[in-house]
Formats: sequence, C-alpha cells, structure tokens
Amino acid sequence: MKKTKKIAAAVLAMTMAAGLAVTGCSGRGGSNGTDGAPAEQSKETGGGGTNSSKDDAAKADDGALHLTFYYPVNVGGSAAQLIEKICADFNAENPDIFVEPVYTGNYDDTVTKIQTAMQGGTPPDVFVSLATQRFTMASTGMAMPLDELIEADGEEGKAYIDDFLPGFMEDSYVDGKIYSIPFQRSTMVLYYNKDAFKEAGLDPETPPATWEELAEYGQKLTDDGRYGVGIALNSGSAQWAFTGFCLQNSTDGQNLMSEDGKSVYFNTPENVEALQFWLDLQNEYKCMAEGIVQWTDLPTQFLAGEVAMIYHTTGNMANIHDNADFDFGTAFLPAHKRVGAPTGGGNFYISSGISEDRVQAAWKFIKFATSTDRAAQWSLDTGYVATRQSCFDTDLIKDYYAEVPQASVAYEQLPYAKPELTTYNAAEIWRVLNDNIQAAVVGDMSAREALDAAQEQAEEVLSEYQ
Repeated sequence: MKKTKKIAAAVLAMTMAAGLAVTGCSGRGGSNGTDGAPAEQSKETGGGGTNSSKDDAAKADDGALHLTFYYPVNVGGSAAQLIEKICADFNAENPDIFVEPVYTGNYDDTVTKIQTAMQGGTPPDVFVSLATQRFTMASTGMAMPLDELIEADGEEGKAYIDDFLPGFMEDSYVDGKIYSIPFQRSTMVLYYNKDAFKEAGLDPETPPATWEELAEYGQKLTDDGRYGVGIALNSGSAQWAFTGFCLQNSTDGQNLMSEDGKSVYFNTPENVEALQFWLDLQNEYKCMAEGIVQWTDLPTQFLAGEVAMIYHTTGNMANIHDNADFDFGTAFLPAHKRVGAPTGGGNFYISSGISEDRVQAAWKFIKFATSTDRAAQWSLDTGYVATRQSCFDTDLIKDYYAEVPQASVAYEQLPYAKPELTTYNAAEIWRVLNDNIQAAVVGDMSAREALDAAQEQAEEVLSEYQ
C-alpha cells in the first residue's frame, strides 16, 4: 500500500472516466437516469435480498474471513438486490467466508470510494469496475493479474476462462495478462417500434440493415411528434456509439485504438465519414433531434413514442420489454462496410496488496458469481448479456429467448463486436473525443476538423506511453 501517490493520480483519472461513463451498461445509464438500488426483487432469485445489517454483522463475527465487495449499479431494475442475493447465497454455501456487498452507487461513485478506501489502507478485496479501466488498473497496481490463480486451478481454470465469450474476454487483458473477469456486460443494439413501422408503411419485421436504410426509414418515421432515429451524443455515450459506427465503416476491422491502448486512430477518412453521417442524420435527413441527445433520455422517449428507433444497451431490455405499450423489435446495428458493434460494461477485479487468504477467498467468490447458472440467471434478471458460452446451453437461456426473442439479438451480434474506446489515461482520451464530437454536432467544427483536433490532442496525451 505504498503506491498512494501513483494510485491517487490514477484514480482521479478513473473518476473522470467513470463520470463520463454514466451510460455504463457499460451497464450503461439507468433507464430513467437512476443509479440507485431499486426496490423490486425478481421472482427467479426468490426475493428478499440479504439479511438485516445486524444479522450481517453477527455473521461477520462468527470467525469467518470477512471480505468487502464494492459494486456499482448503472442500469434500471433490481440489480442491487440481485447482487446482494448472490452474496447471501455464497455466504450460505461457504460459512468460512463472509462477503459483504457494499453498494457504491454508479461507476464514478464506486471509483471515488475505491480511492478513499485504498488511501486509507482498507481497499475492497473484490470490486466491479469498467472493463475500460484495465490499463489504469494494471499500470498503477490497483488490481492484481489473475493468471496465477487461473493456472493454480489447472484444467478447470483453463476451461473456466475458455468458456467466456471472446467478445467480452477480449478486454480483460493487459500485456497478455488477465486482470479481470467479465460480469455485467453489454453491447448496443437497435430497438425499434414495430407499430410505428406499420404506421409509416414499413415492414415491421424488416428493420434497417444498412446506414442507407437507417436514413431512409428514419425519414419515413419522422413526423411532427416523433423522430425516426435516436443516438445519444452526450459525454460518456458518444465514444461508445461512435466506436460502433467506426467499426461498421472500417475497411479492415480496425478499432478506434490499438490493442495495447497506446495509440488512437480518430481521424481516418472512414471515421470522418462516420461522424459526418451522424451530422447528416440531424441536418440533412432531419430524422434525429438536433444538438446533444442524452443517453438517459432515450429509453423514456422511445417508450413514449417520441422516437421510433434508438441505439441503446441490452441492459435496458427488461425495462423496455416490461414497459412498452407497443410491439417492439431489436436488430443488429445497421452496417456500412461491415457489421460492427461496441461492447461495454463492468468486470470483476481483485485488489492488489491484500493477503493471500483474501485473494483466494475473493477468487472463489468471483468463480461462484460467474458460474454458468448464475451468469444465465443474471442475464435474465438484468438484461445484461450472459458472459459464458455454456449459459446458452441452459434451459434458463433457451426458455428466456423463446419468451423474449428480442434478447437473443445481442448474443447473435457479439461475434461482430469489439471493445469500446479503451486506452491508457482513458478519462482524458474520452474527454478529448467527446468534446470534439460535440463541437461538430453543435456546428462549431466540421467532422474533419473535429477529428483532426481530437487526434492531435490524444497523441499528446498518450505521448508518455510511447
């Protein structure tokens, strides 16, 4: 714990990044802009959450090893109670370990509380944070690599890691080492109002498959009380959506950044074209609201019939499914040169510097929380995408997809997905890109000028890592 200065500086940057990531399914943003713990408990998990704080304290004093687990909630629904139920079940099965779940708000609240705890010498033993934080977690030593734990589990450990979907596991690595385990993960899909499609003379079973069709359908769906297309352009959302559009327009599948997180490719001709398409949806086709559209407003606008198609997280699937008074569908994000989509959301990390017995207990808890059946149930209860391939062989997921076929689209799209913008000093890089995109959206810069400026500023920020 002698890394205080290094950690403090890094966590300041992380706090900025998490503050931008109010959209977090990385779990991305609450359906109603709310990150608080909701009241309703799902039927599948039995309801009730954990015991009272008195009972919890009594259990912790039983001689069991007491672990602290920090977790954020960044989507609507009953996620907080569901996590507490996972902990209660683990504690019941492992009387020698007591995991105390500490609800820490949204992602930026969580990072602030991790900072305070680490500086005070009492870090959480295990925590959930954005997958995009992995470079900072590794470079500052805030989180430990997990490879030795995996190797110690032998063939079982290898099978465990190999079972995670590659689209999610991809952003667990730093310099070839695994620093986190996928947990509450998502990707972006297109939600569309089938009733509005019928009104506009469009086939409700044929959503737009290309950018050209998106603009065409968007225009037909737009009227005095409704926009055809909704894409969030606020800070913390723009970089996520823009990752998807850049992947779709890439000639070779290149992302916005290098795999080592040390370089960005903002101002390629293909990316300039992608940003120009956003501007055209607003200014030429006039099928998307002008100015900066907020992430947290989109589901509400969609449910109110104020926008017919929205780009949004799978983490809002349960909210939209439960509250839409119209028939809705989901689809792959419309393609251009190729199909592409961004992934996001939170992973499990273990704090560095804790004792070996705590490390082992934390690892046991992570494996419990991400077991096949629990990962499948978590997907059903929250709308996050199940993180393991074996989940899709369970009756839970098969029955869920039969009942809610809209939910299967995210899984089917995942082979075409890549991590959202992830670099060293991600907070500053996100700010650079988002600020310049917004300058183009409000008309202060052209698409080319905005991305040239973003590239120049980002290269300066990342120069120390070259």
